[in-house]
Amino acid sequence: MANQQHRSSIAGMDRELFRTVRQAALNHARLLYHRLVSRLPHLLAVTLVVAAAQLVPPPSSAHAARTLLREAAARADAGLVAAALAACACACAYAALRPRPVYLVDLAAYRPGPAHRATRAESVRHFALAGRFTDESVAFQTRMLERAGVGDATHFPASILANPVDMSLRAAREESEAVVFGVVDDLLRTTAVRAADVGVVIVNSSLFSPTPSFTSLLVNRYGLRHDVVTHNLSGMGCSAGIIAIDLAKHLLQVHPNTYALVVSTENITLNAYLGNHRPMLVTNTLFRMGGAAVLLSNRRSDRGRAKYRLVHTVRTHRGGAASDDSYACVTQEEDGEGNVGVSLSKNLMSVAGDALRCNITTLGPLVLPLSEQLRFLRAALLRRAAVKVKPYVPDFKLALEHFCIHAGGRGVLDELERSLGLSAWHMEPSRMTLYRFGNTSSSSLWYELAYCEAKGRIKKGDRVWQIAFGSGFKCNSAVWKALRTVDDAARETNNPWADEIDDLPVHVPKVSPFDSSDQQPASTNGQHA
Repeated sequence: MANQQHRSSIAGMDRELFRTVRQAALNHARLLYHRLVSRLPHLLAVTLVVAAAQLVPPPSSAHAARTLLREAAARADAGLVAAALAACACACAYAALRPRPVYLVDLAAYRPGPAHRATRAESVRHFALAGRFTDESVAFQTRMLERAGVGDATHFPASILANPVDMSLRAAREESEAVVFGVVDDLLRTTAVRAADVGVVIVNSSLFSPTPSFTSLLVNRYGLRHDVVTHNLSGMGCSAGIIAIDLAKHLLQVHPNTYALVVSTENITLNAYLGNHRPMLVTNTLFRMGGAAVLLSNRRSDRGRAKYRLVHTVRTHRGGAASDDSYACVTQEEDGEGNVGVSLSKNLMSVAGDALRCNITTLGPLVLPLSEQLRFLRAALLRRAAVKVKPYVPDFKLALEHFCIHAGGRGVLDELERSLGLSAWHMEPSRMTLYRFGNTSSSSLWYELAYCEAKGRIKKGDRVWQIAFGSGFKCNSAVWKALRTVDDAARETNNPWADEIDDLPVHVPKVSPFDSSDQQPASTNGQHA
């Protein structure tokens, strides 16, 4: 068994090293190709002039010289014309083969009203009154909430705050429609884009996939055109937002001059857990109501008003046959009493770390300076040679200015802060998103980017790295480059932080005790108190 694990470890290092070297080689080859194509007209012109000069024999007399000069001039004119035509053909071919740019015009994130707000004490008290939890389960959820990094101003749908809890399909639809319609209305209004100009619609919701689909719901409500391309993503966990962006990127390469609407949300109504299986109870303490919409464009005319250009997307999936632990670490299932919930494995942190290492192995050569790539290769080679050295984690702060890490929980954020060597300033958007909105699943990345904008941090040329984790197990990344300084986000109505950005950040202690024993329930008779 030990030998088998050793061989598997060596094989893993070999694959990692090969992937890194291959990606670095492809990146440098692509760079050389672009430089060659950009200089091709000059090279062709020089080549033709030199060739023409080689065809001209030395003059034997003055008359012969004048004749040869006239012939050379005629050949030079023909050569210049040929060179110009060749350069034009190369430029056209380059333009045709070059990927279309993908711009992020704007984004909107959902902020529920005051009636949806519940403190940690209120939420624990309310769930306890549901009558299905043991005292041990209530105490466990209390301890988790004290350490989760979630604050007292997060939101639940009305169905969860009702007494009794309403986990019906009707209530689930009401929650999702309020979130999805809310963010899409905001986005279309602020961008002044007509619904008829949207050519691609993608909606991701992992645990709730109604019929008709979310995309059909949007087509019907907004009267989208009959040939709109729609995709509905489900079951892909908290990383599905980046998957949706990656899918939109590829669709915008084949559908010219159009917009792509990407909506990321999750449904809480049908996914509260009312049993007593501890691995499933954790989700009650983390997941909250929320969603976001993003408008992408491949129209070059939108470059002037767009906020960002998509630079890279990298998707990593660790759920192969050799990674059963990765596949099963986040699963929706029934407990022994038939209660449905999402179970989180105790191996989640190690699985997430492994997926992140695999992801940055591919992303690193795309964004890091050559010096960091060489250090990474050196460490990988030394490990391959059985030299005891720690795996080298590149310094991504040399290549990226802002980090939006999925607000999955305090443990996830602490681990990534440590492993990537990030500062409290870099982690602030993720920690404040977790504190203020909780884990809103795939939409949390957009709350974090909106935080950076509201704080006035985004300057022209800055690069933003979004990192998301999800069931399966997946780690996905997106890198954006700011096309302009975003200095007016704090006044935008579609920014969820607009009313309170000046009061943040706040200190979130490792343990934040609260007493739920004397609190009133969050709601009575189906109405929020």
